[in-house]
Amino acid sequence: MKTDRKQIEKIAYGSFYLGVIIEVLMVIIDKSALINPVEGRLFQLTFLLFLIKTCLTRYDKKEYAVIAAFLALGAISYFVTGRNDIVRIVMFLAACKNVDMQKCMRLVFYMTLTGCLFIMLLSFFGVGGGLALTQDYGRGSVETRYTLGMGHPNALQCMVFALTVLALYLYGEKWKWYGYAAALAVNTGFFFLTDSKTSFLVAVFAIFYTGMYQFIQRKIIKIICNVVGKLLVTGSIVFSIFISWTAHYVYEYDWEIDTSSKAAFFKKLDSILTGRVRSLTSSVRWEGTIRTWKLFSEPANNYYFDMGWIRLFYWYGIIPACVFIISLLVLMWYCVKKEDYRACIMIVSLSVYAVMEAHTVSIYIARNYVLFLLGMYWTDIIDERKWKGLGNNRINEKI
Repeated sequence: MKTDRKQIEKIAYGSFYLGVIIEVLMVIIDKSALINPVEGRLFQLTFLLFLIKTCLTRYDKKEYAVIAAFLALGAISYFVTGRNDIVRIVMFLAACKNVDMQKCMRLVFYMTLTGCLFIMLLSFFGVGGGLALTQDYGRGSVETRYTLGMGHPNALQCMVFALTVLALYLYGEKWKWYGYAAALAVNTGFFFLTDSKTSFLVAVFAIFYTGMYQFIQRKIIKIICNVVGKLLVTGSIVFSIFISWTAHYVYEYDWEIDTSSKAAFFKKLDSILTGRVRSLTSSVRWEGTIRTWKLFSEPANNYYFDMGWIRLFYWYGIIPACVFIISLLVLMWYCVKKEDYRACIMIVSLSVYAVMEAHTVSIYIARNYVLFLLGMYWTDIIDERKWKGLGNNRINEKI
């Protein structure tokens, strides 16, 4: 019986890690100049692999109920919009039970880092994407910015940011001051190549935020950081909704329909956001503005634009977006109680980043590291016994 159980566990965990590896490879291919003609089939394969892991894992009644409820949400989304993303995510989260998610995220980190370095190396030899891109980026002039094989300078700096945030989570606790200095130097170096401000500034924020937790031991500092973190997460969501609701002012100002001081204010805000608000009104239906939001979205809502929080509501609908946001806030509250400060910093950083960029709101599971945190903690969150005594003991992780 023990031998049979070990064989089952090998199949279960083998299926899970193979699914994660394929998901990461799809992210790397997406960032390269390559075209993936079998992407849809690979999504089906990873779903099947996570399903195998789920079927071979034991759950209690409450866990089964939670999985069923979220699968029902995903099924409604699929039948209404044709998108299977939520079903795939739920199956991934269910499969995470009993998996060493620290080990899993280390795998994601090193695979992503290796893949990005490989793409950059190929670009120096003229293979794949080019080294730089010269065009008008909507900032008033023609510019040359480096891409290093990743198609767009923002994509390059985005991957540097994502790897920085993941490295801070996995290894920041062990770093000395020079580790943080090196992370800052790497981000600064790439910023001079890409001139991508959002990814750079949020990465700098994450580095300093983590450093404050690491080196300043005063309790009041940690309390202030926690309060600021919660405000930033909720503020980023509220601000994004506000932008979607008021985007029409930019259109009206551009066409001189409304030249009031209020419209001028939103035009100025659009300039600060480098034209992202205006992009919401550039399509016929004004895709992404609040007028296109539905309870469960619709098949026509397939437009691509920056600003992740707005894309979340637009692509998936108000109800799925609210469910995700509530799950995110509960996760953050649990991490605060558990004193997993590095997880909190990851959540805050990715939330702030989603105001401007949509890297984490995509069809690729391995882009959104918050999903890995949810996979790590969701069974604990729904178990009231796990909440007892939290805050009295520091998190003890093997990294």
